[in-house]
Amino acid sequence: MTPDSDKFARLGRPFRVWAISAIHCDVARLTALHDHVWPLIRPGDRVVYLGNMIGRGPALFETIHELLTFRRALIALPGMLASDVVYLRGTQEEMWQKLLQLQFAPNPADVLTWMLDQGVAPTLRAYGGSPDNGLAAARDGAVQLTRWTNDLRQTMRHAPGHTSLFSALRRAAFDDSNTLLFVSAGLDPQRPLAAQGDSFWWGARGFSAITDPYEGFIRIVRGFDPNGGGIDVSEVTASLDGGAGTVICAKVESDGTVSDIMEV
Repeated sequence: MTPDSDKFARLGRPFRVWAISAIHCDVARLTALHDHVWPLIRPGDRVVYLGNMIGRGPALFETIHELLTFRRALIALPGMLASDVVYLRGTQEEMWQKLLQLQFAPNPADVLTWMLDQGVAPTLRAYGGSPDNGLAAARDGAVQLTRWTNDLRQTMRHAPGHTSLFSALRRAAFDDSNTLLFVSAGLDPQRPLAAQGDSFWWGARGFSAITDPYEGFIRIVRGFDPNGGGIDVSEVTASLDGGAGTVICAKVESDGTVSDIMEV
């Protein structure tokens, strides 16, 4: 199996993986979780953020600063590599990237309205945008809408590290032994990994139906359940969504065992 490396992260042969659930800009809980796991991480470990780092909450700049600061501290440790920290694309990051291309949507006002209902408004405001102005631009046509999205891109480019972080997002992550697979929210067990497409963000129903190893993976971990099913570890899958007001980290051993779950 050789999925595109620009879309998927290869974890090599990790000793352990620290998988971090949806954050939704809850920077206080993210910082507390980082403080907790910092002394536990060892060379050979990997840290995988399971998407939905942004969205819903207003502290976008503070959250991204914490993510980047923690990464710099980790990869400065003896024996740690830059590739040991992985960020996955979640529904919020996917919506934000689509919002920046809104002028190409067939019904941009309807698409933006739907995105606002899904929690993209705080991200939009953090980058200097206004939902009302966006809807007005969508009604005024492609030229005005392009100007509006270009202004958002410009603000994002001027924020240190933001463009690099979004460029580094991957759709899923897996180890070389095909034991561990990490996704954001969903997975369609009827499709091969390279053909999942939007299932990584919108395929929650398919994820819940997984009862047998998928393409040889004996542990599949996600960080967000749009159906609010809570923390759930089965024989094959692990869902780490504790609901609003929580950030979770699971320690996943190289054999697929979920040996510890920390919740803040």
